[in-house]
Parts: sequence; structure tokens; C-alpha cells
Amino acid sequence: MALFDTLGFGENGWGRMLLLAAAVTFLLTLAAMAIGAVFGGLVAAAKLSRNRAWRVLGELYTTVFRGVPELLIIYLFYFGGSSVLTSVGSWFGADGFIEMPPFLIGALAVGMISGAYQAEVYRAAVRAVPVGELEAARAIGMTRPTVWRRVLVPQVMRFALPGLGNVWQLSIKDSALVSVTGLAELMRTSQNAAGSTNDYFLFYIVAGLLYLAMTSFTSQVFQRLEAHTGKSFRRGFAR
Repeated sequence: MALFDTLGFGENGWGRMLLLAAAVTFLLTLAAMAIGAVFGGLVAAAKLSRNRAWRVLGELYTTVFRGVPELLIIYLFYFGGSSVLTSVGSWFGADGFIEMPPFLIGALAVGMISGAYQAEVYRAAVRAVPVGELEAARAIGMTRPTVWRRVLVPQVMRFALPGLGNVWQLSIKDSALVSVTGLAELMRTSQNAAGSTNDYFLFYIVAGLLYLAMTSFTSQVFQRLEAHTGKSFRRGFAR
């Protein structure tokens, strides 16, 4: 009974807080993936560019955000961003330290880390598209935007989905590091619950199970998306 009371939804139970924290983790990962998709697409375009300066900038981005520890990047964003915000605030007469919103910092930091990995996924996917198909599309009179919309982007997404699934799982795990900013996501809430009850093993096991539930569910989503896009292309070839 004590176990059910501890993990229940009553006045002294932590069940509701853990589920809310898991929802925050999920939303944080969604926001980070969206931010990463923007940066990843731009960096992939830079690395595929014929301009050497753009290629160097793209390579620098992926090297930094894949080579520097994720926790250090989160600290740099959190303290650096807050310092910049405090300086800007002082110009307008604000006093004291201005703290950046932890959710925003976490989404930006994890998103830019995700963007470095997504960039490599998109770059590899673009290179996997047969050049002959692009040339054939231009030969029949398709404009460049039409080629992108009807030929390049659908195939890039088909090739990129397995890699994006891996990046998603990585981002879910990276979201646990955002707990150092004080955001009440799953890891932080589990630490608070464990510290309040001195039942560390129980709450860390529950947190692990919730992380596994999220990753298992999203893995199924990505597998269905891969099957759907693969089916569409097989139908196209059959015709």
C-alpha cells in the first residue's frame, strides 16, 4: 500500500507530478527537434554548397556541437544567455540578474545539438537521391521549386527518417541534462521525489520506465512513417 500511496495521485502521491514532468520532457524534445530541423537543414545546405566558406561554416558547426559535451553546451547557453539578457536589461534600466526561461534554454541547447546530427542525416539523404532522377525531372521541364517539392524532398525524407529516429532518441536522453537549469522535467522531478522520500531506487526506476515508454512509443511512430513512405515509393515503381 505504501508503494501505491507514494506513486499514486493523492495528496501525498507523486504520480501526477511524474506524468506532468514526462509531458514536459516530451514537449521539450519536440521543440528541440523542430529547432534542430531548422538549423540542421541550413547546415546541411551549407555543407553541400559549392561555396567553400559556407562548407567551412557548416563543418565548424557540426564539429563544435558534436564534439563539445552536451552538459557544457547547456551550461553555456544558460549562464551565457542570462548574462547577455542581464546586460541588455541594464541598458534599459533593469536591476539585478535576469534569468533565461529554463524551457527556452533547454529547447535551444538541445535543439542546436540535435541540429548538428540532423545536418549529417539530411546531407547523407540528399546524396542518396539518384542524380538521374533530378536530371530527368529538369529534362521534362520541371522548375527548380517543383523538382524540390515533388522529387527531392520526398526522397530525402524517406532516406532521412531512420536517422531522424535515432536523433529523436538522442534528444530525449539529452533532455535529462536540462534538469541542471531547474526545469521540472522528468529527471528533475524524479530527483526531487527521491530526495523527499529517500526512496531513490524506486523513483529512478519509475523515471527509467517512463523514458522507455516514450522512446518505445516514438520508435513505433517512426517505424510506421518509414513503412508508409516506403510503400508510397514501391507503388510508384510498380506503376
